[in-house]
Amino acid sequence: MTTTKPLYGRRLTGLAIATAVVVTASIGLAFFYAPIEVDQGFSQKIFYIHVPLAIVTLGGFVFGGIFGVQYLRTGESRHDLRSYTAIHQGLIFCIGALITGSIWAKAAWGQWWVWDEPTLVSFLIVFLLYCTYQPLRFSIEDPERQARYAAVFAIVAGVFVPVNFIAVRLASPLIHPRVLGSSGGSLPNDMRIAFYSALLGATLLFITICKYEMASKNNRAQLAALRRSISGESGDISTGRSAAPKISPS
Repeated sequence: MTTTKPLYGRRLTGLAIATAVVVTASIGLAFFYAPIEVDQGFSQKIFYIHVPLAIVTLGGFVFGGIFGVQYLRTGESRHDLRSYTAIHQGLIFCIGALITGSIWAKAAWGQWWVWDEPTLVSFLIVFLLYCTYQPLRFSIEDPERQARYAAVFAIVAGVFVPVNFIAVRLASPLIHPRVLGSSGGSLPNDMRIAFYSALLGATLLFITICKYEMASKNNRAQLAALRRSISGESGDISTGRSAAPKISPS
């Protein structure tokens, strides 16, 4: 009897445990170790959630473009699945960043949104841009054309993300606080430890969820192939060397 190898589900349990430990530790550091900020008070604690979510979001979008390049170069659908998953989860994290950012803005500025702030508006533009990814992708029925068009979108949008970020960093005036690599925006050591712990936790959480989604889609494809094999239709059960499964909206 031929056994199949898990293409995406290897070492998921250990990764999930490590993620849970780091996320729990980062929450403890943010709320119990990092000092309360003088001007904003306790409401500033949401910074340790909002900023890591925003950074991981943009990183996920960029990696979606990198995997898109890999797909166009090799034609291997596993890269298409990785690109799709990175963008899909990036959108979810982006919603979290927008929600926590609005809560922070209400506490700090007295209003949920500031339209003349370049950082906020540019992040919203990136979010709206990637909201068109899935409708564009799943409007195409042919799997190969779907993957190819999605890869082109991921690459173009992925290039836009850092260009947009650099443009915003050069813009002035800025109301939104700068955290990394800015004069006057450096954090005290205890805040920096809590922040980087939160960033690591958000990154691990993103990777873990992406791997779980890819494993789920791969298992679903293996089950569909097994059903086809039993019913006598063409198609083989996916193995560790096979291409990634066809992506569906669900």
